[in-house]
Amino acid sequence: MHRYWVYILTNEHNGVLYIGVTGNLSRRIYQHREGAVEGFTKTYNVKKLVYFEEMSEISAAIEREKQLKKGPRKREVELIQSLNPGWNDLFDQLIDL
Repeated sequence: MHRYWVYILTNEHNGVLYIGVTGNLSRRIYQHREGAVEGFTKTYNVKKLVYFEEMSEISAAIEREKQLKKGPRKREVELIQSLNPGWNDLFDQLIDL
């Protein structure tokens, strides 16, 4: 069985949100944290993992990513706060994945 994740990252002040999808969450978040990924996350110092959800189909993960990106920021914030009200960095939880 394959595993895919949709995730949301933010910066130190929770002002910028980035939504992504990956098949290896711990490796991908590590890449963001180390600045190994050129582009938006590196430019805006987006390194803090504040939300993730797992799916078994890549098509479902991509569809969920698109759904989140299309919606208003308010909905993304509410989603994060519903599961992670303190906007804590969830990176350490990835060791078990």
